[in-house]
Amino acid sequence: MFSETAGSRKAIGDVDVIFHDGLYHLFHLVLPNHDFIAHAVSTDALNWRRVNNALFVGDPGSWDDLMLWTMHISPDPHHPGSWRMFYTGLSRRDHGDYQRIGMAVSDDLFHWKKSPVHWADHRGPNDPQRVKEAVKFSRQKAIPCCDAPYDEHSCFPLEPDPAFYESSLDEGRHWISFRDPYYFHDGQDGWLMASARVNHGPIVRRGCVALMKEVEPNHFKAMPPLHHPRLYDDIEVPNLICIDDDHYLIGSIREDAKIRYWHSDDLRDRWQSYHDNVLLAQGNYAGRVCRDDQGWLLWNFYSMTTQDRLSNNIMPPPKRLRQNDEGLLRAVTFEGIDNYVRETIAAQCVHGLIEDAEPSEQSCVFDNGQLEIACESGFQAFVFDGELEHFRFASKLSLDGLGKCGLVFRIDPETRDGYYISLDLYKGVAQLRAWGTDELSLGEHMMQFASLQSGFWHGEIRGSADVKLIAFGSYIELSIDGRVVLSLADHRFSRGHLGIYLETAVARLSDIEIVRLASPRQTDEHLTSG
Repeated sequence: MFSETAGSRKAIGDVDVIFHDGLYHLFHLVLPNHDFIAHAVSTDALNWRRVNNALFVGDPGSWDDLMLWTMHISPDPHHPGSWRMFYTGLSRRDHGDYQRIGMAVSDDLFHWKKSPVHWADHRGPNDPQRVKEAVKFSRQKAIPCCDAPYDEHSCFPLEPDPAFYESSLDEGRHWISFRDPYYFHDGQDGWLMASARVNHGPIVRRGCVALMKEVEPNHFKAMPPLHHPRLYDDIEVPNLICIDDDHYLIGSIREDAKIRYWHSDDLRDRWQSYHDNVLLAQGNYAGRVCRDDQGWLLWNFYSMTTQDRLSNNIMPPPKRLRQNDEGLLRAVTFEGIDNYVRETIAAQCVHGLIEDAEPSEQSCVFDNGQLEIACESGFQAFVFDGELEHFRFASKLSLDGLGKCGLVFRIDPETRDGYYISLDLYKGVAQLRAWGTDELSLGEHMMQFASLQSGFWHGEIRGSADVKLIAFGSYIELSIDGRVVLSLADHRFSRGHLGIYLETAVARLSDIEIVRLASPRQTDEHLTSG
């Protein structure tokens, strides 16, 4: 996991990761200033070492002298061994209202050089006065403009084509969306995507994925949108991956702060939205993909301050992307967490958390590796012995009756403060809550209750599921039947008991595994070896 230094008033923003020669390279925005793109490296994708920053805002008067936004790094198909970074820039001249896409190049992923540019202002690429000023500007700066002879770096920054997209501050939201570039090469042609908006239709339903084709090295021709769902204000941070013959378009939706995907058999075919197209639950945002030796990984940042997503952000562990038998895309637990397993905890040592519950109302039997628990009335949690800080719990869980069940963890045995996960094994709903006591408050304000995240799944067997829960520092992850359903960070509770709760139900657990994990905290040893 990765975050900016606590108390620094800075937070990690949108991320991009590329894997090369056994090393993961993380590039990320730094909020709230957006004045540089930071760079960190890791050997295990969990612990990171900061290195020199990759890129800074431009000098006053340049097209990117206000802010730098989301970037994407990919191999340069025209120069083997080199890399290109497409990135979003904003200018002071037009008050950040006009987004453009620039490019930087590198031979080693550590040292980056911005490409020469031509640039005028926000009046549209075909405005006569703008073209005149652009030529004058380029001569003053001794750099080529759009009317200059061909040069492989002469087309930046890129701007939206008014034939397809909103391109003027006089239309739409009066704020031009053209950001979050992503480069994809299909083996024959190169394509550049961006978050943009079509120039027609209801204003808050124009969000699309813009498409540009690379017609010459570093020269791009605007194309009609790759996908316009006719539903969203923006499709942020688009990604395109191909698994076998299936194409998946991944994007983040601001309306509900979730990461979704669409499917197509071909890049230029219609994109389909399935009934179950949420990759990660609410609060996970700006998803980016990279490919390593094991396949595709999905990265994102998660904000513990959901109101503005400008503080208390972390980059959680990545998720591995898999196809199921129906061709649906699924996020599963990153296998690198296995390297943090330290010891196995005995599962047969279990007892009721609430001691004053009537014996006739509850039962707990562990036999032949299986645990059967029952609670006929009221609430009871059956917890395993000992307190845990970082752990992984896995079990096959089956429920009888019409009552309720769920998981509890990091529970204080006296106050019963901690985390509660409600599991509806019939409807396929998981809800995580933090439930505690504030002894400094009075009356009803003593109760501290927060709904942290909800997730959904479609189970093959009603009332039964394979459950896996990971608590890894502030990171919390719940998987159902191998699929990540909850993924978030919270620091209210750090250690306590782990168990299963029931209300008027009987539950059976088999194949129980409880392991203690090492702390994910970045140590000096990790930092020097990362």
